[in-house]
Amino acid sequence: MSGRVRLNFVEADGDYRNISEESVLPDEVTHAVAESEVPLLLTRPEGRQAVERWLSEARVSRDAVRFALPLSQQALGAGDVVRLPGAAGDMAVRIDRVDQTTHQLIDAVRVEPDVYHPADFPDDPTPSRRFVASGPVLPLFLDLPLMSGDEVPHAPHLAVTADPWPGDVAVYDAVEDAGYALNGIVSVASTVGVTLSSLTRAPSGVIDHATQIEVALTTGGVSSVSEAGLLAGANLAAIGTGEPGEWEVIQFQTADLIDTGVWRLSGVLRGQFGTDAVMADSLPVGAYFVLLDGTPQQVALAGSQRGLVRNYRIGPAAKAYDHASYRHEVHAFVGVGMRPLSPVHLCVEAMGGDLSVSWIRRGRFDADRWDLPDIPLGEDREAYLLRVLVGSAVLRSVEVSTADWVYTAAMQAEDGLPGAVEIDVAQVSDRFGPGPAARISVNL
Repeated sequence: MSGRVRLNFVEADGDYRNISEESVLPDEVTHAVAESEVPLLLTRPEGRQAVERWLSEARVSRDAVRFALPLSQQALGAGDVVRLPGAAGDMAVRIDRVDQTTHQLIDAVRVEPDVYHPADFPDDPTPSRRFVASGPVLPLFLDLPLMSGDEVPHAPHLAVTADPWPGDVAVYDAVEDAGYALNGIVSVASTVGVTLSSLTRAPSGVIDHATQIEVALTTGGVSSVSEAGLLAGANLAAIGTGEPGEWEVIQFQTADLIDTGVWRLSGVLRGQFGTDAVMADSLPVGAYFVLLDGTPQQVALAGSQRGLVRNYRIGPAAKAYDHASYRHEVHAFVGVGMRPLSPVHLCVEAMGGDLSVSWIRRGRFDADRWDLPDIPLGEDREAYLLRVLVGSAVLRSVEVSTADWVYTAAMQAEDGLPGAVEIDVAQVSDRFGPGPAARISVNL
């Protein structure tokens, strides 16, 4: 006989969870458990009463008795309870087996009526959890430059948030708004918010101690880091209007909680990873903020699909993709991770009647090394597109293979150069084309 009994059942008056109740004899020293499962709705006291009765009944029934009765007592059968006289008083036994020969051989076990009286266990009802409907999620596609260098260059990132979070979020895609296939599953909500202060253009490459960004987060939080952690790449975030290819990547050193869910970010590094070239002159209040802490993941996108329009449906994975809670979006991604960075330190010097133009290139791969004479090229070949402009009119466009060019006096005369022009230079990729241009104004 086991001294430990466990019953699994469905909890009534609650969320209908599968629960269990257990009873143990005081002198039980083994770990053996007699376990049963019933498809019944029971309260916890009812389940506890059942296992207590089972265990008590099993202990009492260890006392067995065998006796004979004449055939005239055939009215007694299995399940009947009879009383046997004894020195200590009558003993109630339950007949379990009857063998009929010239008389009736009875096998019975002892029973105690008190075992079947329900015990008084306090009822501790479990309150039902409030049903929360899974509503639509907020998906933000981010066509970002290479940050760690291990990303797929042409694939965008996807940040998803919702309040409340519905659990797993499914991402479906297709060429048209039909025939969708599962692209991936997002299991964790991203830290997303909106700015409560406007943001103006600022220089990149230096910590901006004057700019403070107030952000209201829908979920998650942020924290401060040391200057060493900041320069090592911590607290990376993206700010933008929500358009996939117009995100500015920033870093921040200090995060102060100033209200419920509202943070003030300071010690900001602007225009990281070449996004200084697409930095907006003024970013209004209500711009999106996405923390790039590894939670936003890249969606699956083949290289042949870069630049092609695709349909996306994003919503709770527990629902079908045609459910009303799914968001439908249409995007084409250029693959910003393949885009060359704009040159820096563009300058023009007068040399007699000629103009000498020079610049310094930047690289997308391993460009932070200080022990090399030059950074890796990162492209198949070194090429730059240089243009001379007056307003929006292009006077001259040339492609060069070195980081300098001379605008001779003859070229100037041929172009009918006015008193003021602009010169911009963009690095060229054979796979992407020209990247963002660096521009300088020249007064002749």
